[in-house]
Amino acid sequence: MKWRKVSLATTTEAVDLISCLFDELGFEGIQIEDHVPLSEEEKKSMYIDIVPDLGVDDGKAVVSSYVDMERSVEEMEQSIQSGLDELAMFTNLGERKLTFDVTDDEDWINNWKAYFKPFRVTDDIVIKPTWETLEEVKEGDIVVDIDPGTAFGTGSHETTKLVIQGMEEYLQEDTELLDIGCGSGILSIIGLKLGAKHAVGTDIDPIAVEVAKENATVNQIEEGKFDVYEGNLIDDEALQKEVGLGAYDVVVANILADVIIPLSAHVSKFMKKDGIFISSGIIDIKKDEVEAALLENGFEIVKITRMGDWFSFQAKCK
Repeated sequence: MKWRKVSLATTTEAVDLISCLFDELGFEGIQIEDHVPLSEEEKKSMYIDIVPDLGVDDGKAVVSSYVDMERSVEEMEQSIQSGLDELAMFTNLGERKLTFDVTDDEDWINNWKAYFKPFRVTDDIVIKPTWETLEEVKEGDIVVDIDPGTAFGTGSHETTKLVIQGMEEYLQEDTELLDIGCGSGILSIIGLKLGAKHAVGTDIDPIAVEVAKENATVNQIEEGKFDVYEGNLIDDEALQKEVGLGAYDVVVANILADVIIPLSAHVSKFMKKDGIFISSGIIDIKKDEVEAALLENGFEIVKITRMGDWFSFQAKCK
């Protein structure tokens, strides 16, 4: 099967916003090419002997993604340019050169694996691709094996890290955890390894549901401790009942701001009285909209954290 590769020449400062735009347009996967030097923290967390030579950082980047061949190039270009016009009010988009190419399945599904190496998401949590060998483990480390496949969620993105850090504050041995938009299942699996009693994941993507189940098996999660459902919790009442109302101590959602906003009107029905809702995936230009939605829907914002251009909210029902 062939796919159409969409690439945009831009600036490094615009990468997160453009990635978010591509995701909102339904494109599959994000590939970023730039010359941004690795931070000292990134170098320390990488299990490689030689740091790659990235060249001189010229502030330029290319963001690429993939779409079905049946989608109209003309319509996609119009949608992308419209989104870029809006983003131009917030950041320097640079060259803004858009190109379309054709590639095979194996090219984009597997090539990225060469760049996904073991890394530390916190001081004591290590994310390891299933195809890599981990040579260095500290006493007390929690090692999570992940094969995201085409489902989103390797743990390396700032938004995922923000949720993991938030979960560490609240998870206990009797915690019931709900992971909305679970993707690869990484948050649920880490939650269980941190000591949660039980986790439930939901995702609208059937592939993500299967990937999450497979990753749970790889991580030797006990049968019955992790359940995954396919569907949309916002408007599927049957699914809402099946997942469980008023049943969760901690609810996490690492998804787009434009999904968190409507979700904030429904999520409290799944929470116990003193439950906590940890939301992430919120780009800086959407932060105020998410905050307003949470307050409007009866939440008290307990904590706001930030990493780069991304925000996470921790909120409780009033």
